[in-house]
Amino acid sequence: MYPELMLIPMREELTKAGVLEARTSAEVDAALATPGTTMLIVNSVCGCAAGKMRPGVRLALQHTTKPDQTVTVFAGQDREATDRARSYFQGHPPTSPAVAILRDGQLIYLLQRSAIENSTAPAIAQELTRAFDTYCAKSVA
Repeated sequence: MYPELMLIPMREELTKAGVLEARTSAEVDAALATPGTTMLIVNSVCGCAAGKMRPGVRLALQHTTKPDQTVTVFAGQDREATDRARSYFQGHPPTSPAVAILRDGQLIYLLQRSAIENSTAPAIAQELTRAFDTYCAKSVA
């Protein structure tokens, strides 16, 4: 585990953008029990999280269509929360970073490290906004 002081800027890069932080399994479960869509971000200290994923998420969150809530866990640090978050990604290997969208606690979209590390922040933002439009748009009755 890394010294917490070192991780503060990495955590704040998302929390300052309005992303809630879940640091325990109970906080993850509570977030995913909330009805609607949740973007769940597995943050990490790696370079692709710093240079690609976090900036891409911040750009995507400027889009008009967004998930109902956005939550993050920190891999390698908040292990209990990260393990719980990944338990919702059944059938997919654990990676970090990763960005998932869940509806009512059920996985409907997953962007894993393999796609993140081979992309750019603007391309990740474009992919996430496409996912927001597809999975998070409110239907008009």
